[in-house]
Amino acid sequence: MTSNNNLTRRRYLQGAGATGAVLTMAGCLGGGGDGDSGGDGTTEAGGTTTSSGSQELEIVHWWTAGGEADALEALVEGFEEEYPEVTVTNNAAPGGAGSALDTEIQSRILNNNPPSTFQIWPGKALNTYTESEVLEDIGDSVWDQEMRDAYLDGVKQMSQPAGNYVAVPLNIHRLNNLFYNVEVVESAGVDPSSLSTPADVLSAMETIDAETDATPMAHQTQAPWSTLQLWESVLIGAAGVDTYNDILAGNVAANEDVVRESLQLVADYSEYFNEDAGSVAWDQANNGVIQGNAAFLHQGDWAAGQYQAAEDFEYESDWDYVPFPGTDSVYHVVTDSFVMPTSNPSPEATEKWLSYCGSVDGQERFNPIKGSIPPRTDVPNDEFGPFLTTQREDFNNSDAQPPSIAHGTGVTPEVKSNIEGVFSSFNGSWNVDNAYNGLTNAF
Repeated sequence: MTSNNNLTRRRYLQGAGATGAVLTMAGCLGGGGDGDSGGDGTTEAGGTTTSSGSQELEIVHWWTAGGEADALEALVEGFEEEYPEVTVTNNAAPGGAGSALDTEIQSRILNNNPPSTFQIWPGKALNTYTESEVLEDIGDSVWDQEMRDAYLDGVKQMSQPAGNYVAVPLNIHRLNNLFYNVEVVESAGVDPSSLSTPADVLSAMETIDAETDATPMAHQTQAPWSTLQLWESVLIGAAGVDTYNDILAGNVAANEDVVRESLQLVADYSEYFNEDAGSVAWDQANNGVIQGNAAFLHQGDWAAGQYQAAEDFEYESDWDYVPFPGTDSVYHVVTDSFVMPTSNPSPEATEKWLSYCGSVDGQERFNPIKGSIPPRTDVPNDEFGPFLTTQREDFNNSDAQPPSIAHGTGVTPEVKSNIEGVFSSFNGSWNVDNAYNGLTNAF
């Protein structure tokens, strides 16, 4: 089968986001538009490359901020040391918590010109691709028994949403973190460890606003994902994981009171965001915490990668974190992975890359810099430092590891797109009634 026949234009528009727009990224490789393998390999009528193809590996990803860009560079350096015969082309498609990349990749698949590999969340985020049968089964070529034995069971399940292995998870992030600048909160007389509910966070921000010149919470609203992610933590903290999972199943109206209350609390938080929230990216907002101009940041633990890359900004003495109040025993999970598209221009090089991403060496190089923990259980703690070692302990001791809406692991791409539309409007109006009505319709 060819990519064009399986990823129909109607399905593409459903999966590509609220606008359905097709973006063309400058700098992406051209060739292969006629279905050729793009290298020394040959392509059968069905679109499957039958020989090794090119040894040029094109990686498409959205990691461009501070620590995450450094983490990818470290991963690529390790890969190139192990496979010096492969030439790596590193193409970024940043923005929108993966939506720009998704649009780019689906456009290229429709044009029978996929990259060697691309970054994507496993789980339900893969549905558009698995239903369209445009990802290679890598169960035999990459997922050997040693790798299967080393991976956490839940992560392995996310790697095979249609029953066969199509993805290699590289990391595990925790979403329900509340980071803070130690000096700012202490000067306000606020003790983050004493906060036990999402409503307590609002009270703390009110105090910070009254007692300091700092912004109570650094945040970005130019894209919907950060506010959606914040709402997920508020909802879990206020109502618990069972209610959150029930809402993920589409039962919004059955939980109307807690949905409205959590939306209202986020709207109340917005009064204490930085004034330029609508025009900055998350990492730019996070600079306020680093510079001492902001107190709190709700974000995945990739924010710690930015802190670790900053000069003279030390864990515990300058910055610290608590689980978002009300979610102490929860590890709200998002995972990044790489996949192998069909009609692949460099299948042998791609298999090498995926195997390396699944290795101890690859995950030991990448995760400490990225600010994430490894999905392999046999990666030693030596390189992870005190913050990530604590995160690994929190993960091992957690009672629940729910998936994410904002990062596509807990809902289908179509539902995620619908909810992003709701929060895009919410970011501009903070209208709880409209947001609640939008969520009831989103599923």
